[in-house]
Amino acid sequence: MNQLLAMRAFVRLVETGSFSRTADHLALPRSTVTKLISDLEKHLGTRLLNRTTRAVAATSDGLEYYSHAVRLIAEVDSVDRALRGKKAKPSGHLRIDAPASFATSLLIPALADFHREYPDITVALGISDRTVNIVGEGVDCAIRAGSLNEMTMVGRRLAELQYVTCAAPGYLERMGTPSSPADLEKNHAHTAYFFAATGKLDPMIFERGDHRYEVADCAFSTNDGNGLLEMILSGLGVGQHLRRCVQPHLDSGELVAILEGWTRPPLPLHIVYPPNRHPNARLSVFVGWAIQKFGDGAPSR
Repeated sequence: MNQLLAMRAFVRLVETGSFSRTADHLALPRSTVTKLISDLEKHLGTRLLNRTTRAVAATSDGLEYYSHAVRLIAEVDSVDRALRGKKAKPSGHLRIDAPASFATSLLIPALADFHREYPDITVALGISDRTVNIVGEGVDCAIRAGSLNEMTMVGRRLAELQYVTCAAPGYLERMGTPSSPADLEKNHAHTAYFFAATGKLDPMIFERGDHRYEVADCAFSTNDGNGLLEMILSGLGVGQHLRRCVQPHLDSGELVAILEGWTRPPLPLHIVYPPNRHPNARLSVFVGWAIQKFGDGAPSR
């Protein structure tokens, strides 16, 4: 005897008072329901139901058994739902690529939170400022800085990161603090970022109102965001970096913000992935988590 099925049949029979309706509910032949009830009564050694040609009603033993059976079935169903929900959670391997500064300063420290929320997802993080071939290199998604030029990819806006101009205290003690972008250009050493694909230098940019000033030469440059940060920390010169990445160094006094009356246009940050990857549950939850974790509240583009 399938005792659980027999219990379900008995509970439904008490509630409906009809063998036919019970059979319909369980999608079983009426004869099967009749046999389940008969086998259950034999198993328990007591009559559970009083049957007449017109009605079916529980005996006193039947009512007592019904009260226990209802609770047991509810617990079994609850366990089943919990296990199915656990199995339905996203799982598997996720390959992500991110720029060096964002990866080490912001993403890696937050991955423990992602793992707690989605413990069945494993993450392989590629750290590089180069533009990876997402499809060719088997990457699920990439975090890209700057404007999006890949029209064949889906791009979800993550944030716009603000810049800060800064220098090490030791450098400022030796060279003084620049009073303007022109003073910085003429009388100070500069550190900057260059693009690995082209070798082109990314100039420091200063804007205030209608005024725009660019400092295009430098003493030291690198094609890695973490390398640029180390150059500034080492006192090699004044540089511009993403505020969210260098904020701990500003808070500790290892770096000093300067020329704060001038700003640089923010850097757009997007999550990019092929159009056919979004149905992937683990990618979908990572994209949503990243937007919630790092997003600045502005609408996606």
